[in-house]
Order: sequence, then structure tokens, then C-alpha cells
Amino acid sequence: MKPEEDIQRIIHMMNDPQVLEDLHYVRALRLPQGCIAAGYVRNRVWDKLHGYTTATPLNDIDVIYFDPKNTLEERDEHLELSLNRKQAGRNWSVKNQARMHIRNGEAPYSSIEDAMSHWPETATAVAIRLNDEDQMEVICPHGLSDLLEMRVRQSPLFRHTTAFRQRVFEKQWLDNWPLLIVEN
Repeated sequence: MKPEEDIQRIIHMMNDPQVLEDLHYVRALRLPQGCIAAGYVRNRVWDKLHGYTTATPLNDIDVIYFDPKNTLEERDEHLELSLNRKQAGRNWSVKNQARMHIRNGEAPYSSIEDAMSHWPETATAVAIRLNDEDQMEVICPHGLSDLLEMRVRQSPLFRHTTAFRQRVFEKQWLDNWPLLIVEN
């Protein structure tokens, strides 16, 4: 498939009342480059590709943004509390990607897309957001083919192969989605 067709396919899979509600909450925060990412998108896509009618439970809802002018963790904690008050029973996780390079021992990232390109798996490095015209946008620094082909592969910029393998093992993805292909 062409990249634009892949994007439209993801948008179609994400077109759900709960997803749209969540995206509206995130957009209302007016965070620079704010979006919902990682397992929130990945799990929903893998569920659809496996033909599941019930969503696999999420550990959390990953909200990411990029603001190098305010990298205080307290800001993220405040945003998490605000989102969790609006939707009781959901576990929101908010992380400013402008400070994640420190945790990863890397040079500063320049954007959401740059930060995501350093995530462990290509299939996880996918995010969605609503623009001001209520159109869904997809951010995918490694493209969407691995996600759509259910291929779990280490991102080229993620340097820790042992951590990648441990993560895949601990997350037990093959138990939830047996059609996945894990590449080492």
C-alpha cells in the first residue's frame, strides 16, 4: 500500500466515539504537538487486524507533546490529574518528549516525530491527534507498514537490543495477538 492509503486505513480504524472523545480532551489541553500514541494506537490496530470485537485492555493512555520551554515533570503530573478527573477509571500518562532524551542518554530531540523515532519498536512509534478542523492526523516516523503487517521490529534508532527483547517478552504481546511476527 501507499503511505497515504496506510494513513487512511489507520484513521478508519481509529474512527470510534471513545477515541474521538479522548482526542478532544487532548486537543483541549493545547499542548504543542500534543497527541495520543503508543499502545493506544498499536493495540487498537492489532485488535482490529485480529478480528477482535472487544478492545484489549490498556495499561494507560499515552499522551505526548513537545515543549522545550517547560520540561518540568510536575506539569505532566498536573495534566495527568486533570485528565484522570475528567474520565474516572482511565489511566492517563502524559510525557513531554522534550525531556525524554535525558532519560534515554541521547542528544536533545527536535520534535514529537524525532522523539518517537527513538522508541523501542517501529509499530509502537505511531500517534494520532485532532487538528483544529477536527481532522485526524497520524504521526509515524517509521511509516505504518510494520504496524499494519503486525511485525514487531526494533526501531533503527533504538540502541538497546536487550531492552527491546525484554520489553517484547514482558508485554506478552504474542499471548494477546498470536498473529504477530517478532523480528530480532
